[in-house]
Amino acid sequence: MVNNDVIRSVRFILNVGSQQILEMIALSGLKLNLTQVSDFMADETASNYLSCDDLVMAHFLDGLIYAKRGKDESRPSVPFEFPISNNLVLKKIKVAFQLKEDDLHDILKKAEYPLGRAEVSAFLRKRNHENYRECGDQVLRYFLKGLAAHEHAFKPKAP
Repeated sequence: MVNNDVIRSVRFILNVGSQQILEMIALSGLKLNLTQVSDFMADETASNYLSCDDLVMAHFLDGLIYAKRGKDESRPSVPFEFPISNNLVLKKIKVAFQLKEDDLHDILKKAEYPLGRAEVSAFLRKRNHENYRECGDQVLRYFLKGLAAHEHAFKPKAP
């Protein structure tokens, strides 16, 4: 899936603006400016569109985790894995939102893209594992759609 689409989707899920996305990226140590981040959000046909490369995406995913869960200064940061695959995006978003495998399964079901538990588990395995399976663009798109529904679900206010 195109990195720009992932960032746009996460921005929608979190209901944040470009400034907050910029701050997330900065949490992982990459300095960008607001114009660059806004250009990542631009439509692909716009003249100001800027393609988000794997380095920026890696910093964004780590920054998302730090923003949602906090950064543990006592632990060294894990080196980035390149190229950024859909499987890695799925894993990092799972960590950031503190989701379990069953949650992933339920979110995909909510998005009307039901997969078996074994299939979902296969996306989270290491690449060299015999049961590893590539996460396709369609699966990641449906996951992000389901996560948006999950995060935006109506929650009644306490009386």
